[in-house]
Amino acid sequence: MVLSRFWLAIFISSILYVVVSLMTSNTYSLDFVLNGKKDDPVLISEKFLQDLPISLQDSINAADNFSYVVNKNTADADTTYVFKNKTVKIYSGVQKSDGLLPTAKSTLLDLILPLIAYLAFFCGLMQLLIDSGASEKLARLLSPAFVKVFPSVPKGHESISYMTLNFAANFLGLDSAATPFGLKAMQSLQEINPHKDKASDAQIMFMCLHAAGLTLIPTSIIGYRAAENAANPADVMLPCIITSFIGTIAAFILVGIRQRVNFKSASLVIVLMSMIAAIIGLLFYINNLDLVAKNAFTNNLSGLMLIAIIAFTLIYAWMNEKKFVALETTVFDSFVTGANSGIKTGVMIFPYVLAMLVAISFFRNSGLFEIISHGIAFVFSHLGVSKEITDSLPVAMLRPFSSGGSRGFMIDSMRTFGADSFTGRLSSIFQCSAETTFYVIAVYFGSVKIKNTRYTLGTMLLIDLICVITAIFVASWFF
Repeated sequence: MVLSRFWLAIFISSILYVVVSLMTSNTYSLDFVLNGKKDDPVLISEKFLQDLPISLQDSINAADNFSYVVNKNTADADTTYVFKNKTVKIYSGVQKSDGLLPTAKSTLLDLILPLIAYLAFFCGLMQLLIDSGASEKLARLLSPAFVKVFPSVPKGHESISYMTLNFAANFLGLDSAATPFGLKAMQSLQEINPHKDKASDAQIMFMCLHAAGLTLIPTSIIGYRAAENAANPADVMLPCIITSFIGTIAAFILVGIRQRVNFKSASLVIVLMSMIAAIIGLLFYINNLDLVAKNAFTNNLSGLMLIAIIAFTLIYAWMNEKKFVALETTVFDSFVTGANSGIKTGVMIFPYVLAMLVAISFFRNSGLFEIISHGIAFVFSHLGVSKEITDSLPVAMLRPFSSGGSRGFMIDSMRTFGADSFTGRLSSIFQCSAETTFYVIAVYFGSVKIKNTRYTLGTMLLIDLICVITAIFVASWFF
């Protein structure tokens, strides 16, 4: 219900704002909101050539193709005059994201179709884990810790293995693998959910831990920083790990208090201490490497782990081929069965993802997001918050809505202020220390057709806020 009302609120408020802007002449055309493409110039006016100053008329007539750019600067949004069919169209600024119709198209072609391919492959592997008995053994091994965090999940339940694989994939920055594992976990948890249209405690705990985005190797962030010529692209890795780890602990505590989890459990304490020790140990190892070795290690660890997971699954299935025979199937047919299940899941979640992304696109292009963003930055600046921090806040604000949008702001901040500036580094930490909350809720709950998400959205947004505050303190401490 909360998600539905939020979706309606941003959609309706955006529509009202663009209509009012058009009526008050603050906006010249609504075409960019409906049909525009990201980074396209925005039409702000149209005039007859003779209505322009003489100097501009001369410049336009003398220009090639009657197109004249004022203050041409590739790093800035210039004003462009284009003379065609007796009128001069004036463009200024660039579009923040694709319009409504291009977003609907790209959601299918650029997001859902690749996601379906990932789902088909990894769901095929997960079917091998199920039929070979590997998932059952993994679940039994991890049950002592998981039943403390998820008391409503029976010991040895298959969802434990799926959640483990999801957390591990996120931990290593394997986004393409994390989503299929997470969707399979949600579907497995839905089987033991007594109220099929309402999120269970276990599903909420899983979603909030997933939202915290505990990351060990922020591969993509390091890659973007390297592309922007950062002196040490991996220098934000430790702040990213600390921020996401604190976010994960906060998620566990916030949800655990509400669900009355026993925090004094010995097995739970052992698991937490083991995780902390493993992270500290790996950080010490990485910090002792030189720059070349550090980059090679961070670039290859995630890929090697993914290959190891695939190899283990296939080899274990081959070694336990008798179990497939007992199920009257083969290893290959089992993989195909799982892949078919992944395709069906991808088709099922498409409407949920489409509805959310189109609303976010309209919200961004309407101009409301910029107004809210500038307003918050203005308030923070008058509270004594440094400009270096307020300049990076758009990344933090957009991250719960759109990974691509916040990534664009992050890259822009590095190009504007420098990859090694405080703003550039803080933007990178914001980008890797939280999750795209609204997208994740739409995908994960949509995959099991849950309508009542209970307190999930509010908790996940609070976790996002904690990650933002933590990122600011950690960045200030390191840089």
